[in-house]
Amino acid sequence: MPAIEKVFRKLVPAAPFEYKFADVEYDAKFRAEERIGKLAGFFAALAVLISCLGLFGLASFTAEQRTREIGIRKVLGASVTALWGMLSKDFVSLVAVASLIAAPLAWYSMSEWLENYQYRTEISWWIFAAAGLGALVLTLATVSCQAIKAACSDPVKSLKTE
Repeated sequence: MPAIEKVFRKLVPAAPFEYKFADVEYDAKFRAEERIGKLAGFFAALAVLISCLGLFGLASFTAEQRTREIGIRKVLGASVTALWGMLSKDFVSLVAVASLIAAPLAWYSMSEWLENYQYRTEISWWIFAAAGLGALVLTLATVSCQAIKAACSDPVKSLKTE
């Protein structure tokens, strides 16, 4: 560096000798992006947790509202699997529609964000399919707890209290 500074001062004596290393500049450029990524991951996990709690509450409310229907269906011979499917299909269809609406919006916003970079990657369709499938699995896992509990309950007790 001293040899380079000497040559620089000889060629351009009026300008100050300032230098920056490429690795430091690269690190500074992407440090903010890494911080945003960590914050987005934390808040996404928090949003998923809150939505699962709301979904769990909604599933338990739905099962409680349909207690009489579940009891009648069990008396008439419905299986636990059929009752589970009946209680879960509404939630699964809502999540599927939400995924179909969210995928184009997410693709557009990610494309706009990636336009800021000189070297960028293409967004694959399977990422959105995996996210939708993950949302469906998470929905089924959350709703199944209440659906199976309601389907396994004694129909005599539910019909007697109604």
